[in-house]
Amino acid sequence: MVETLFSFALATIALAISPGPDNIYVLTQSLTNGVKSGVATTAGLISGCIVHTSLLAFGISAIITASETLFFAIKLLGALYLFYLAFKVFRSDSQIVINNESIETETLASAKDDTKKSYWVLFKTGVIMNLVNPKVMIFFLAFFPAFIWEPEGNTVYQFYVLGITFMLVSFVVFSSIALLAGAISSYIKKYSAIGLALKWLQIVVFVGIGVFILL
Repeated sequence: MVETLFSFALATIALAISPGPDNIYVLTQSLTNGVKSGVATTAGLISGCIVHTSLLAFGISAIITASETLFFAIKLLGALYLFYLAFKVFRSDSQIVINNESIETETLASAKDDTKKSYWVLFKTGVIMNLVNPKVMIFFLAFFPAFIWEPEGNTVYQFYVLGITFMLVSFVVFSSIALLAGAISSYIKKYSAIGLALKWLQIVVFVGIGVFILL
């Protein structure tokens, strides 16, 4: 169990660091509204994971205990989905927009629209962003079953342990992004090639975890 959770935590760190809409949104909030705004947004994004974890735990546990074939099919679909995400990143350009200064990677709307929002509003925005995104549930379905350490045991308990671990690790990583937003933005503005490096980092993360799920 300990080794499995350690591997899961490392994979979660890689995923949380890999550039995507959530951590870029946290970054832009921190840059435009301050570190506390970035942390408030992070808290909202992470809180939404409670719902996804619950749906996963009570929906998939019955499937796992009923059929090993279905469990393998879930893992196969999960791996294929991760490969699909890697392909989408490969086909995309590489443009990050920070305070209207373009650098190549995935774009988000300007964070200026959220200027001076209260921490509570930012928290709620983070929760809603997480809950209304069906890809989050699909990703949980793809990612979590590969780390179940006892398929014949209490899978509900195991999914919640994984869910809490995922939330804690992601919160630490995202909060660190918020705290280091100033330094990160300076680096991005200084080195234009960073967009391409972040793009390939994301591809490697998705493909690597997909291969891990299959093997």
